[in-house]
Amino acid sequence: MTYEAWEAGVPDAIKADPLWKMAVYRKALFLGDIAWPDATRLVRDKRTTSLADQLYRAVGSIDANIAEGYSKSSRKDRVRFYEYSLGSARESRGRYWKSRHVLGDKVANHRLELIAELIRLLLAMIRHPNDQTFG
Repeated sequence: MTYEAWEAGVPDAIKADPLWKMAVYRKALFLGDIAWPDATRLVRDKRTTSLADQLYRAVGSIDANIAEGYSKSSRKDRVRFYEYSLGSARESRGRYWKSRHVLGDKVANHRLELIAELIRLLLAMIRHPNDQTFG
């Protein structure tokens, strides 16, 4: 599934939230959705059953912490949650790297590129949390 096709199917109730304006949040939600079939595939292989849970939890934590940070009024609190999200993104990267043997290089590389984009956006937000150019 492409990002554009996925975004077209997102319900208006989600798009109506001001948080939706943040590209990093949209990309993190996309990763969460496409991680579901990846985790399902990993859980079917005895060697990667625990990796499936670790991957899905790490990926899910990315958008959750972005949303939590967005809701904070102080710069310090926002940055703290964006840093948590960054940690989850880096953890997700490691989980996808390990899962490439089951998911295949094409899928793993796509996810790793998306996570790299999330990491770049999060690093920029942490350095400049009041900058509105990340929408």
